[in-house]
Amino acid sequence: MPGGGFCKLPGGSVVVALSLPNPAGVGEVRILVHAGNRPRALTRLRNLGLRVYLRGNTHPPTPDEITAVLHHPDGLLWRTAPSSAQELWHPIRALLQP
Repeated sequence: MPGGGFCKLPGGSVVVALSLPNPAGVGEVRILVHAGNRPRALTRLRNLGLRVYLRGNTHPPTPDEITAVLHHPDGLLWRTAPSSAQELWHPIRALLQP
């Protein structure tokens, strides 16, 4: 289910979650981005070559997703969607490698 959303954190930053087609061509991936604001979060993804847009707030990040992205040094993670309970989050470079 393509979609996405955001959550504004108490410190003023945001976590953006997007479900996008997998660049490898199979299924979808859920991408999480932590940034100072929504436009900056989308710019981080666009700078990686992804065409992303956030229209609405239909699928905001869950509390578990927020925790995962806040504890990652890059603040940019992904995993397949819908996720299996055993799949861990991956750094974004693992998704974009040829």
